[in-house]
Amino acid sequence: MSTPKIVNLILFTAVAAVTFSSVAEPVVETRQVYFGDTHVHSSYSFDAFLNNNHSVDPDTAYRWAKGQPVIHPYNRARVQINTPLDFMVVSDHAEMLGVMRAVRNDSVEFEDLGLIGNIKRWLGIKLMMRAIDNNTGLEFFGRFLPVPAIDQHHPDPVADISNNIDSVDFFGDTSATSIAAWQDIIQTADSHNQPGKFSALIGWEWSSIPTGANLHRVVITPDGADKAGQFFPYGSDISQYPEDLWQWLEVTEQRTGARFMAIPHNSNISKGYMFDNTTLSGQPISADYARQRMRWEPIVEVTQIKGDSETRSDFSPEDEFADFENYDHYIQLNQKEFTVSPADYIRPALKTGLAIEQKVGVNPYKFGLIGSTDSHSGLASVEENNFWGKTATDSTPETKARTGGSPVTSNGWNMSASGLAAVWAEENSREAIYAAFKRKEVYATTGPRIRVQMFAGWDFPDGAQSADNFAAIGYQYGVPMGSDLIQAQAPLEPPQFLVRAVKGPVDANLDRVQMVKGWLDAEGQQQEQVYNIVWSGDRALDSHGRLPAVGNSVDLTTGRYSNNIGQAELAALWVDPDFNPQQSAFYYVRVLQIPTPRNGLLDAIALQLDKPPRGAKTIQERAYTSPIWYQPQP
Repeated sequence: MSTPKIVNLILFTAVAAVTFSSVAEPVVETRQVYFGDTHVHSSYSFDAFLNNNHSVDPDTAYRWAKGQPVIHPYNRARVQINTPLDFMVVSDHAEMLGVMRAVRNDSVEFEDLGLIGNIKRWLGIKLMMRAIDNNTGLEFFGRFLPVPAIDQHHPDPVADISNNIDSVDFFGDTSATSIAAWQDIIQTADSHNQPGKFSALIGWEWSSIPTGANLHRVVITPDGADKAGQFFPYGSDISQYPEDLWQWLEVTEQRTGARFMAIPHNSNISKGYMFDNTTLSGQPISADYARQRMRWEPIVEVTQIKGDSETRSDFSPEDEFADFENYDHYIQLNQKEFTVSPADYIRPALKTGLAIEQKVGVNPYKFGLIGSTDSHSGLASVEENNFWGKTATDSTPETKARTGGSPVTSNGWNMSASGLAAVWAEENSREAIYAAFKRKEVYATTGPRIRVQMFAGWDFPDGAQSADNFAAIGYQYGVPMGSDLIQAQAPLEPPQFLVRAVKGPVDANLDRVQMVKGWLDAEGQQQEQVYNIVWSGDRALDSHGRLPAVGNSVDLTTGRYSNNIGQAELAALWVDPDFNPQQSAFYYVRVLQIPTPRNGLLDAIALQLDKPPRGAKTIQERAYTSPIWYQPQP
């Protein structure tokens, strides 16, 4: 790789009014950024319920997201989000939807089960009630976890002989209960949906996990209960192959008129299957498969409570910020040694997509990026000093370390207060947010409300990065994140990137903005480079393009920090110094905050520990934009 250089780099320290006589009738841009969470579980999810969320139902989850105080499901404290969300999806698991809650509340609806069915029902209720009463729901939860494969990677994990679940159908046919739960979920979403103020989108989670490989997808629709009431969510208990999910979505879309998209999450624990070179069944990826996947899965979740999935130093050894919130725990019985694969992470997947496209003509991994929490407490909490854990049980410092009897080796100390989905949309409505998802004009943050825009083009006006009408210039002269940038006819100039990042109103200052580039070289080998394109202070790049650390203002004795380092806003007009017009490439922006206290440090201070038992004391929160793909003309 060549030594990185900065070309046409302009540091931004203050917003200056700039007008351009060359811009005739500039585009009036009305898109605003909205922050939300597409991945929240209520007490209707069986695993959330077995982890002590017995009371936060969809209504409570939406009330929290809107900023109202609610009662925590485990510690019973009054809790309240600091900054309300603009949109949210309650995405409970389709499998056993509402069953655990209904059994405990003695409201489960059974079909005519006969003698054997009623015996199974009685045994199941007894076992579950004992687990709940003894606060051993995690052990009971273990009955529903998959047995790991003997080897780490199989041609078809769904068909693997070891892909059994150490449980029985305790409750028989409970479809009536699940249908009732679904009706409550969709009606509650409609009741909380307030166009222009708050968007409550309808969705669920398809939870395929063959041999412990996380292949889950959150499915969302912009439509209301009138259409959502015409179907019941498709679950992995019907099929664990994503192609079958996509086929169901297509058939249901044609039957009901409802629209859908699926969002993969936690690729970091997919055991090499999420972004593989083959399909899940081990078949070569074809152009038809790639088109089908991109039709239904235009975006992916890159960061959440169970870790960050951007990249690791295993695959990006030159990236000093690669190992961020690594999560090395499978969701399975008998935890085996954790291994990593490039097919588990976003940046390697984006490169793999370029390689597959070179072979079959279509890129199956041409996705945008968002973050969301995957909270199972029903509380979409991403604020480090107001983080309530993944499960309800994780909500207090004493219970974060619960491990006794748990089939899963991770605990609350491993959990990351992340993330958020940011969308650029014309208004806060289901339709506008869904449209932003579809066109991939979205990005992820690990929690802060960092405001980021990126455009690519060939001839932005001088000084565009500091213009008051920054967005209008970006749309008129270029394309936004999530788009394709087609090779200019002539001359073959390198593309320009117009980037601006602004810290959230109550968040930490920004350290730097980086451009991440991936491409295929002349031999077809996958390459990547991270460029520091604009930063705070008077630091200078060294001969290898590295930048000195911004510093650290965190007081490790109090868990407080100061904004006396970093800057509130950074912007640049950057040109790729290593551009080759014959090579396909992708570009996305990574924005880094100054160091701030991690939630584990705050709990450790409260417990008077020297350090958190697991996890770092401080972190540099960040944002990841969706990529822009450069494609040479044929």
